[in-house]
Order: sequence, then structure tokens, then C-alpha cells
Amino acid sequence: MADAPALRVLFLTHSYPRVPGDAAGSFLLHLAIALRTEGVDVRVVAPAGHDLPDHDVFDGIRVDRFRYAPRRYENLAYTGEMAQEVQRSWSAKFALVGFLGAEFAAGTRARRAFAPHLVHAHWWFPGGLVGTWVAGLAGLPLVTTMHGTDVRLARANGFARPLFRRVLHQSRAVTTVSRWLADEVREIAPDVSPLIAPMPVSTSLFHPGNARAADRVLFVGRLNAQKGVALLLDAIARMRHRVAFDLVGDGPDAAAFRAQADQLGIADRLTWHGARKQTELPAFFQRASVLVVPSLGEGLGLVAVEAQLCEAPVVAFDSGGITDTITHGETGLLAAPGDVDALAAALDRLFDDAELRMALGRAGRMSALGDFSPESAARRYATLYRSVLAP
Repeated sequence: MADAPALRVLFLTHSYPRVPGDAAGSFLLHLAIALRTEGVDVRVVAPAGHDLPDHDVFDGIRVDRFRYAPRRYENLAYTGEMAQEVQRSWSAKFALVGFLGAEFAAGTRARRAFAPHLVHAHWWFPGGLVGTWVAGLAGLPLVTTMHGTDVRLARANGFARPLFRRVLHQSRAVTTVSRWLADEVREIAPDVSPLIAPMPVSTSLFHPGNARAADRVLFVGRLNAQKGVALLLDAIARMRHRVAFDLVGDGPDAAAFRAQADQLGIADRLTWHGARKQTELPAFFQRASVLVVPSLGEGLGLVAVEAQLCEAPVVAFDSGGITDTITHGETGLLAAPGDVDALAAALDRLFDDAELRMALGRAGRMSALGDFSPESAARRYATLYRSVLAP
């Protein structure tokens, strides 16, 4: 690989680490770094944020950031609530128009300066849509990867579906991060055949520790309805074991969830840690007895992979892309989707059996190492890029 000319790929994304250690879109940085060993150079175009420079370099990967609205209205990216904000607010709708135009302009500048061989858009909207313009004007092939929230947008919004199909039809290759997402895509666009290529997790950052607790359950994620926090709180109230819960993350429904915990009488068992940098997360996984993933329709659920790499057993609903990560009874436990009693019973089962917790944790790590290492992901995508460019 070292003797061959480097293949240049331009990433378009609305989520990317803002500072070293930031969790936002961190898998894209891990992928870009690992691609270097496959002879692929990556440059990234991503939106601006508070006090961020226009250009930055993380671990040798350059990112160009674009401003898309007056600073007080630049709140579409990095919140996980872009679609909801656009639905709720006229100012967000205007900001979205600015976002699309600014990403196109930044992508065009980066294309001229970097001279990529292809464009890789992450999330079909907004990145994939803008990618059709940036790649199309230069006659470059476009690869579009879907991560979950973008597919939910296409399913829920009839106006988005024709645009969704147009982006996919103009992409030389389409990938999804899980089998479940590939099935969802085929339901909306039956003539599209996505390749399944999950994003990587840093195996050097996430690894087992030495001080695992015997009585603590961990949740990591946005505090919103989609992540299933309300279902989790109901399950906690129904558990036989009165164990402690650590909740890491923030979001628009934080106050409502705290009120729900008070009403259920479980507030004294919960510790709300707020959002943390990705570099702080391994300590939580290494300490946790169990990680719980109560979301429904998760695109993949990389948080489960991070826990597995730290040998924390995982309990989740049998829903969405999480089934690519968890094999029930082998690498974790799965409960019937949305069944609060079943989720509580699965958690109780692990606290009834410490040996089962340890066995699931060890098996989970071995599985995650094989499927989600940066080296594996980079090899898959480098092969895809070269097949797309082959005459």
C-alpha cells in the first residue's frame, strides 16, 4: 500500500469531533485515521460550532468547518435534534437553508484544494444531498452511508422520501451500519441494495479495567424519547434488585425524566452525570456491572460496542441494529421491544448470576474486536472505494 499513490476521499458530515476527545461523530475520526494504513487520505467538511476554528487538524486529519447562520442560530449540528428543531422553529428552517448552501460552498472549496478521487457523505441528509451537488459538478463518484436518524427521517416524512431515493440513486455505492438499517432502506427504496459496513470503535481507548462494581447499571446516551429513557425508568421501578444507576448524557427531556424518577420513587438510586467527553467514558464502562440500552429502532448502537470492548455485559431491547451487536444469551441479553417488565427481568437475571455477567462480558469483547475494530472498518471501506473507482 505504501508504494501506491494515496487515494483521496472527502468526507461530508454534520457531526464530527469539535475538540480532541469529543464524542460527536468520533467514529468518523477513528475511520479516517485507520484508512491511512490502507493508503487512503481523508479530508473532512463539517459544520461550525461555538468558538471553533475554521480549520483544524486532529491526529493528522484536516477538518474544514463552515458557518451557516448568525452564531445565535447555529444550533442545528451537534445536538442530535436537527430534524426536531427544523420542525419546531422557523429560524431553524432558515438556518437549514443556510446550512445546505454553506456545506455545498465549503465542500466545493475543499474539493478544489484537496482534489479527491471520490466523495463520502455520512447521513443521506444533509450530507448525502449536498454530496450529490459537490460530487456531481465534478463528475466524482459518491458513496453515501446511513447511520439511523436519517433513515427514520425518510420513513416518517413523506416529503423526504423522494429526496431520499434521489440521493441513493445518484450514489455509486450505498452503505448502512447495520443489517436492520439495510432492510429499512430496501423498504423505502426497493431497487437499492445497501452494503453493510459498520463504523469503528477505538479498541485502544475502550478496554477492560480492574475495578468493576457489583451493583451498578450504566446508561449512556441522549436524554430524549428516542433513547428509551422513560422505559428504562419504569423498568428500574419494577426490578427486584435495588441497584444503583449511572446516567451519562444530556438532552431536551432531562427535566422530565428527573420528574418521572421522583414520581416513581427511584430518584435516590440514580446519579445524573451529564454529557462527558469520549475519553471519560471508558472509566464508566469499566466500572459498570451492566450497560442497559433501552432505545427502540437504534441504527446500530455503538455505545453497546464500547461497553463490550470494556467487558461490560449489555441488556437491550431486541430492536433495530442492536441485534447486529448482541446475540441473546451469548454476548448479552435481549428483551422484547418496549416490554418494560422483560427489561427489568433481564437486568434482574444478571444480578442473580455474577458468573453469567462475567461470561457475557468476555464473549462480548471477543465479538466486538472482530467486527468493530478500526482496522476492520478501514479495510472494508478502502475495498469499497477502490471497487467504486475501478473501470
